[in-house]
Amino acid sequence: MNSAPTRPLRFLALGDSYTIGEGVAPGERWPEQLVELLRADGSAGLEAPTVIARTGWTTDELAHAIDESSVRGPFDLVSLLIGVNNQYRGRPLDEFRPQFRALLDRSVSSAGGLAARVVVVSIPDWGVTPFARNRDRVQIGLEIDAFNVVVREEAALGGAAFVDVTTVSRTAASNPESVGADGLHPSARLYRQWAELVLPVAAAILA
Repeated sequence: MNSAPTRPLRFLALGDSYTIGEGVAPGERWPEQLVELLRADGSAGLEAPTVIARTGWTTDELAHAIDESSVRGPFDLVSLLIGVNNQYRGRPLDEFRPQFRALLDRSVSSAGGLAARVVVVSIPDWGVTPFARNRDRVQIGLEIDAFNVVVREEAALGGAAFVDVTTVSRTAASNPESVGADGLHPSARLYRQWAELVLPVAAAILA
């Protein structure tokens, strides 16, 4: 029989609107849904997530928010999902890569220096949403893919796990129930799918 943890397990979620759950109730955000799934899977000592995220943040803005935060590790699980606003604002990839790498390094530091406790989540494709109806959806998708190449490469170089939610985000093109009321951000249902994708990786980390 497994003994109870000697202290609560801690989860830090870093990101932007996709992590803060723009347009859904707090309990419907993907980090909160992930905690629910992890507790059901056996991580009974897992606390509610600590979230540093805000709608519209780019990599440099997230870094500044971390600087200003009083949150301190170590955390048993850290997630990092950032970059969509860099793409949206037309920021270059050669600026994004070092900023993302620095955020990944800080994520590892928050995880007690253990990169194996960090999960990097891919950038969703907002180009398939109703919000992008008058934009070049193909170009948006290509740019998102280019940013995700950087995200995947840096995760591998840094020793962090990588979870692809981009593929499932693109099902919103044919599934209106996957998009929230603002026509841009995911619905609680799609966030659930993201949490289910992250679940096996997070469960292995916390095991």
